[in-house]
Amino acid sequence: MVLGLSYLDIVVLALYFGVIVYIGIRSSLKIKKEEDYFLGGRKFGKLFSTFASFGQATSADGPAGVATTTFKNGASGIWSSLLMLFATPLFWITAPWLRRLQITTMGDFYEERYASRKMAVTYALVGTIGMMGLLSVGYKAVTTTALAMTGKSETALTATEKIEKEKADRLFELSNENFTYLSQAEKQELTELRQENPRALFSYFSEDMLIWTICFIVLFYTALGGLEAAFYTDLLQGIFIILLSIILIPFAWSAINEQFGGSGMMQALSHLHEQLPESTFEIFGSPATIDFTWYFIVMAALVSGMTVVAQPNQLVTAGAAKNEDAARTGFVTGTFMKRIVTILWGMVGLCAILLYGGKIMNSDFVWGHATTQLLAPLGLGLVGLMLASLMAALMSTADCLMITVSGLVVNNFYKYFFPDRSAKHYIWAARISGAIFLIGAAIITTQFDTILQILKFIWEFFVVFVAAFWLGLKWRRANRIAAWSSILLTFMLFYMIPMILPTVFPAMRTDENLTKLTDSRIVTRNYEVKEVDLENRKHDIAKWEELPKSEKEQIKKPKQLSLGDRYAVDYAMPRQAIFWSKSVSSAKDGTSYGRGYMYLELYLLDRLGWDLSKNPYALNETIRLGIRLLFPFLVLILIALTTKPDSEEHLRLFYQKMRTRATDNSSLKNQPITETLLFPNSNWEIYTWNKKDRNGFLLACLIVILIIGLLYLMVSLGS
Repeated sequence: MVLGLSYLDIVVLALYFGVIVYIGIRSSLKIKKEEDYFLGGRKFGKLFSTFASFGQATSADGPAGVATTTFKNGASGIWSSLLMLFATPLFWITAPWLRRLQITTMGDFYEERYASRKMAVTYALVGTIGMMGLLSVGYKAVTTTALAMTGKSETALTATEKIEKEKADRLFELSNENFTYLSQAEKQELTELRQENPRALFSYFSEDMLIWTICFIVLFYTALGGLEAAFYTDLLQGIFIILLSIILIPFAWSAINEQFGGSGMMQALSHLHEQLPESTFEIFGSPATIDFTWYFIVMAALVSGMTVVAQPNQLVTAGAAKNEDAARTGFVTGTFMKRIVTILWGMVGLCAILLYGGKIMNSDFVWGHATTQLLAPLGLGLVGLMLASLMAALMSTADCLMITVSGLVVNNFYKYFFPDRSAKHYIWAARISGAIFLIGAAIITTQFDTILQILKFIWEFFVVFVAAFWLGLKWRRANRIAAWSSILLTFMLFYMIPMILPTVFPAMRTDENLTKLTDSRIVTRNYEVKEVDLENRKHDIAKWEELPKSEKEQIKKPKQLSLGDRYAVDYAMPRQAIFWSKSVSSAKDGTSYGRGYMYLELYLLDRLGWDLSKNPYALNETIRLGIRLLFPFLVLILIALTTKPDSEEHLRLFYQKMRTRATDNSSLKNQPITETLLFPNSNWEIYTWNKKDRNGFLLACLIVILIIGLLYLMVSLGS
């Protein structure tokens, strides 16, 4: 063993990274012009487009993240990565539009459509920051999992580390008790340990070391080989990602059968349902995620579906395809592959609840802990293969994002200040800007302890550009003034002002009107009593018996349960912050203060007389998302209708290109196939669907239904 890994694991890792570096060097020899670097010569077919889309959508935060949320919340935690499922059929229609644009970066769209170089520059700067945050999520996930895979044994711990681990074990023990039946002394001890937050796992590596190692490996092969290197490695890495999604499941089932008896998949699934509470298998409405309501899912899917198409990285896979059939097939197929493997990751999380529910304190370590426990004893190098697969998941996203951002910076920012340079000059500028992007994302990663706030912020961030993109494509009346107004007002009202105000006026964070929380609610659920419920109730009764006499008088003794009966469980839903992006916390002096940035739109509604504290947290979040999506569209439409339209000649050239189907790279010059307008005498560019459009969209909708059915099947088998 070396640094927690076997020699065979290290050999597997070395072979993998050797192949990656070789691909980068080979691809670099083919780069002659900018399009070769940024879009690989627009020559990729359905296979490479599929794995590029899959790799771009699937980073290391996918497997580890879904396993984490499922471990914490049960089957409903799978929705943390499944929201975009409902928007996937839309990509069948939008992917061809991105291919027809015939542009290098998404920033070029704003310059071409609105004849504004400055708008493209603005998009490049804001989009780069957004992509840095997006990549930092993957960095955080893979390093956390790698730390769990390379943990020190008990004998390798230093004296200081042993003391800290003992505290962490005690914190874990108290956290898993029913808080109601803890003594006052234990409650005080739990509070103090939570504030101290001792570590339970110590690795041979530091998190920062892992982040920078991965950063420079991606930087080397992608900076050399450009998008072609990224796409070839995405094909390899996509296979690795699928492998890691499957490899743990049979070993987890085997471990369950070994512990509880029996053999085979169905026996293991039966043990899951027999040993775990019924609430674990609720897909909707689980008490752990009671605010994850159907209406929030609908609104979240709508926002994510609208904004994701406007993100800089969406152009890469569609724009690099050799024709729009390859673009749409690859984009949609790769995205559906992500949804299917998400369900497999959820199965690992469910198995981990049964196997490690009383052993893992930090749920972020679930995937790494499961890998070490299930695969390391085999001695086949599978831990190294899993670590390589996780890094592949991260790097397949990082390389595409790096090329995306370097294209944005060079084409829409650098060329603005340094025009008319050689192709070789701009390719090297792209390599340098891509390096800065990767390093910037690594720096952002080191500044955060968790990924939840980063994910939420990035997911909503592109509402700033959503109206200018969609109406720019579909409404001829959208003009430059209206687009600028929509972009700037949305950015100022939802991001800039809410961040600046609490800094300039810090008293706002402690204002009692701004630190309101949602009202506390008791939610009651009825479940069938299982073996695990009997054991938990026996333990609760024993804890009650241990309480001092004075405390027993204040707490009612828990009743005995019988197997197969129905019993009611009351869940006290946590009070949530209404007007702050993070939370409302309590200072040592007892005062409350808001953390993060403000939600001005919700505060305005509250001041107008709608008491948002009476709403469920999910309803407030649904309202907020709806306002953020609707506002930029309303601004653009109102201002466009009251200002002068853009040049008709400019619009004619742009929409002529958008109406021409990109059947191959020369379709704009030879035998073009044009779209038919649904409303030919209006300003709306709505195209009639042909048989391929209609059948593909309906098939995609059917696949959505089948994937939801697969999710239900996964959680019901063995029940």
